[in-house]
Order: sequence, then structure tokens, then C-alpha cells
Amino acid sequence: MKAILMTRPGSPDVLELADIPEPALSDPGQIKVRLRAAGVNPIDTKLRKRGVFFPDALPAVLGCDGAGEVVETGADVTRFKVGDRVWFCHGGLGAEQGNYAEFTVLDQRWAAPLPDSLSFELGAAAPLVLITAWGGLYDRARLTAGQTVLIHAGTGGVGHVAIQLAKLRGARVIATVSSPEKAAMARQWGADETVDYRSCDFAEAVNELTSGQGADVVLDTVGPDVFMQSLACTAHFGDIVTLLDLPEQPLKEARLRNLRIGFELMLTPQLRGLEKARLHQVHMLETCGAWMAEGKLQINVSHTLPLEQAAHAHDLLETGHMSGKTVLTLG
Repeated sequence: MKAILMTRPGSPDVLELADIPEPALSDPGQIKVRLRAAGVNPIDTKLRKRGVFFPDALPAVLGCDGAGEVVETGADVTRFKVGDRVWFCHGGLGAEQGNYAEFTVLDQRWAAPLPDSLSFELGAAAPLVLITAWGGLYDRARLTAGQTVLIHAGTGGVGHVAIQLAKLRGARVIATVSSPEKAAMARQWGADETVDYRSCDFAEAVNELTSGQGADVVLDTVGPDVFMQSLACTAHFGDIVTLLDLPEQPLKEARLRNLRIGFELMLTPQLRGLEKARLHQVHMLETCGAWMAEGKLQINVSHTLPLEQAAHAHDLLETGHMSGKTVLTLG
């Protein structure tokens, strides 16, 4: 089958189109999927640059997000039949084959039914960002109706989904953006207010918008500098959740504010083999899939490219600020 192989860590040109053996079922609970689309995420570019999570795993096929059709089922499979449409976040970290390929095999438990009204491109674009936004807002921050949430990079892959999930929970949303055009996009996704961080101090602006109280919940999708600046506009006894690492950051102000600090890494259940947590993530996809089918939740797919242009997709993700998601299509 055709697949994109990462042969070594490095620039996008280490991604090569190759013929590799088609995967086969090795467990009676597995399904084999003909992939129709694969999502491209920042974790893919990070692994390509620094190496995958597991030793001696190269060459590897990247890509955590996938969507396609079931073409074969193991003897114990009860959730799916041949021809069913599925979507999932599975593989691509080094231990198991990722989704930059024509076929993949996975345990039936880790896939969710893809509603008929949703395209494979949407199904492949959505899993990682949906699970990340849900985990950060609903699980880590315990967001409730009536709270004010600050979402950084409101038009990014996670950001635009987080805005919508926050509004579905009944929250007031403030989003940071980098231009008037992106401010308009964030409002389209449901943001109540936007703050252009390039033209003002976003912490001061958020405090002004909240009458000095700050946001009850802050979702940092950017990194340590933004996290630290956000402490000044997080409400006392509030929650601040980050998707990134915080190496050696002084947290005195967070302690003085009695903040609850959360980390959201949606890959943990797959990396650590946490079955209950993975089943919870499948529940997220099932719930969000229903919302998407009902028109309550949308995914912004900004770029769609054929599989053989995976290196170009990585280039797009690494140059400038992306709005929405990039997807690779197969067949």
C-alpha cells in the first residue's frame, strides 16, 4: 500500500511516499480500515523534527487522526461491520502505524461511528482537536454555564473548537486573535469578545472586559510565555489549563490567586495504555459527532491535500499562524 514514511528526524523532506506492506488483523477484536483522509496536527510536525516517542521505531508512519471505511473485521468484533464509516485518533506516535497511509488496523474500541452527513475530511480533521478542547475545558477546568473563559489563539485548530464547546456549555467567551480578519472568524465561531494581542496587552484588555475580575477559566494553546502573562487575568480561585510544558516557571502569582492549574495532553491515554480514558475519548467523539451532524459544532478545514503532499502540509502548519485544520486525502 502507499504510505508516507518518516525515515529520520528532520525537515519536511524526510517524509517520503513509499510502498509498504498492508497491515493485517492480529487480534479478533480488531478492524481493518481503508483510510479516506488523515488529519495533520502540530504533534506530527514535532515528532517529525525530534523523533517519535518510542525507540527504534523508524521508519514510521505519522498521523494520529484518521477516517475511512471498515473493510475487514475480526471474529470478536461486534461494534462495526464491513462498509461502516469510522473516525478515530489512534497510532502515529511510533508504537503503532499512523494514518498517513491507505490502510490501518486498530482495536474496535478505539473507533467511533462517523455520521453519514459528515465527510471523511471532517472526520479526519476533528478527533485530536475535539478531544483536546473537551479535555481542557470540560474535564480539566470543569467549565460551567455562566463562567467567563479566555481562549488563546481563537482561530487555531484547538481554539476554534474550544470556542464552540464553551458556548455549548453556556459560557461567555473571550478569544485572543492576531488580526481584524481573525477577530471576525472568532466571532463566527461564537466568541462574545475578541482581543488582538498584537495591538494591546491582552491581560489588561481581559481585565477591562471583566470589570477587573479576570476570566474564570483560561485555555492556553500557545506556550509558557502566554501562560505566565495569563496569570494576571485569571480570576482568583479560577482555572488555567495549558496544552504545553512549563519548564521552570515561577508560579508565585498563581499561588497567591489560589489557581487550579491543569495540563491537557490528549495523547496520554494512548501513550500510557489507559483503557478507561481512551473509552472516554471515544465517547467525546460520539457526542461531538452528533453535535456536528446537528449543525451545533463545526470544524474549519482550511487546506485539503493529496497524501503525496504530506511534506507540503507540514510546511503549511509550520509557517505562520494557521486557521483551522489541514487534511490529507486518499483515494
